[in-house]
Amino acid sequence: MSLPPLPAPATSSRRRLLLGTALLAACLVFGWLAYRVALTIFLDGERQNAARRLEFYALSLEATLARYEALPGLLALEHKLHELLAQPAGSAQAKAANAYLKTAQSGAEISAAYLIDRRGHTLAASNWDKAGSFVGHNYAFRPYFREAIKGSLGRFYGVGATTGEPGYFLAAPVRDGSHGPIEGVVTIKVNLAPFESALARSGDTVLLADDEGVIFLAPKAEWRYRTLAPLSPLARERLAASRKYGDSPLEPLISDRALEDGSVRLAVTDRRPRDLLMESQAVGHQGWRVVLLTDPAEARRSALGAGFTAAFALAFVLALAAHQNLRRKRRAELHQAHAALEAAIAERTADLTRKVEALKQAEAILRQTRDTAVQAGKLAVLGQMSAGMSHELNQPLAALQTFSDNAVALMDLGRLEEVRENLAMIRQLTARLGRIVTQLKSFSRKGPAEKSPVPVARAVDNALLILEPRRRELQAAIQVAPIAPELAVLADTTRLEQVLVNLLRNGLDAMQERPAPRLHLQAERRDSQVRIAIRDEGPGLPPEVLAHLFEPFYTTKPVGEGLGLGLAISLAIVEGFGGRLEGSNRPEGGAEFAIILEAASGTQPNPTPA
Repeated sequence: MSLPPLPAPATSSRRRLLLGTALLAACLVFGWLAYRVALTIFLDGERQNAARRLEFYALSLEATLARYEALPGLLALEHKLHELLAQPAGSAQAKAANAYLKTAQSGAEISAAYLIDRRGHTLAASNWDKAGSFVGHNYAFRPYFREAIKGSLGRFYGVGATTGEPGYFLAAPVRDGSHGPIEGVVTIKVNLAPFESALARSGDTVLLADDEGVIFLAPKAEWRYRTLAPLSPLARERLAASRKYGDSPLEPLISDRALEDGSVRLAVTDRRPRDLLMESQAVGHQGWRVVLLTDPAEARRSALGAGFTAAFALAFVLALAAHQNLRRKRRAELHQAHAALEAAIAERTADLTRKVEALKQAEAILRQTRDTAVQAGKLAVLGQMSAGMSHELNQPLAALQTFSDNAVALMDLGRLEEVRENLAMIRQLTARLGRIVTQLKSFSRKGPAEKSPVPVARAVDNALLILEPRRRELQAAIQVAPIAPELAVLADTTRLEQVLVNLLRNGLDAMQERPAPRLHLQAERRDSQVRIAIRDEGPGLPPEVLAHLFEPFYTTKPVGEGLGLGLAISLAIVEGFGGRLEGSNRPEGGAEFAIILEAASGTQPNPTPA
């Protein structure tokens, strides 16, 4: 019997080496493709998250700027300013105008307020009695003056030509009468440093750039007055003419190198280059852009982990398939060996059967011969024949035992050790994969607003001041029930005013198609809480709108007139104060929104209106 021939060891080793190399290359390519796909997905998620945060920052900035939009126009109505423009040389008129502007600057919490005549000369200013006073300086070169002297509201951000301090300038024309000629310009300067500090506290890297791409608000001082892209010569001439940023070199912050994954590289580095994702959104009326820079390192690490996981998963699947294929081959070889062994055993058994039959015949003949010899009296010859036959029987019996042992040995061919080695290899691979999976499981603010007592009457007055142009546009009446001066809530002044502006604006918008629209506001103390209710006389809220009232990006306004974030932001602000914001329909018609906040200590219920 002969066993099937085994393959040559050298040829088998070469085949295994080539196969292993091909499988390793396939795993690496698959892992790289998985990394690219995962990186695209994770970076898209980062960009979507950045877009949502940008929307919030843009709304916050617009709300901050909107607080001051109407102030220059209100200051322009003051008769003391008109008197000084009529008599520029009058010391009494200048003194009265300076005092008025200083009072306005203090009350409105702005950096400065000043009056400019038609030629650009400053006649009065809130800082008239301080070093760096604006009085006597000419600002005809400033864009805000040129816009206001033409009858428009001038807006401008830049470094102060006199003080060297940056600020946001708003300018309105001063007319002789409501439609008379323009006599001069009244300007206010707003410091945006508190907004910049709030951005820094948010934990995000947020930049604010003007229409030329110059960054003027940034979390790091060395980034300020750098550009998002290289400036053209024409842009540099415009900036130099307006002295917008003084003598700043206006060098690019972002290098012009395009990176593969869509990120940008900062031109300003400490020790090594920084690659960041940059997303931006337009904000305001001057072409400003709010920019959010995020670090893609976490997305890259997650994508790399996904690539490794995919590569090792493919390696595990291929190894498992190879193991299964090897097992099938081993089973086929074992089955073939068993079949060959069974055929050999059958052949040996048939041969032994024939020999046994021959021996039996010989034994019968011997027995017959012995009987004949006994009968013939030849016992000596019969003894010799019996001894020889015993020797002849022992030889085939011993051969039979040897062939049986051979059969057992062939049945126990050395296949199990190879199976154990393969199983050990699979066990090692499984343990290795388990360690990698365990490692992947290891790879994500505005702190709450500070609450202080806020007089409700003052917050309402400020909100109404901001909405006055919209009210006049609709010729609407806003009826405010008497509010006790001591009625106060625990909140943040700016954020409470933002909520009031949102709700009042929504009420006015709901009645814009109605003649003589009226809006009602009432604030009252209820136990330990204060309830501020705003009621309109509009069509009310449909049931389908009530179901999604405070959901982000849900709006009934036409496209371009709202993003559906006002109520969602208002709800978040009120809940941040520990209060509630409720919306409902009134039985007599119209909608009602109620702000319920904790009353400040010492607040008494406001008098019930007669």
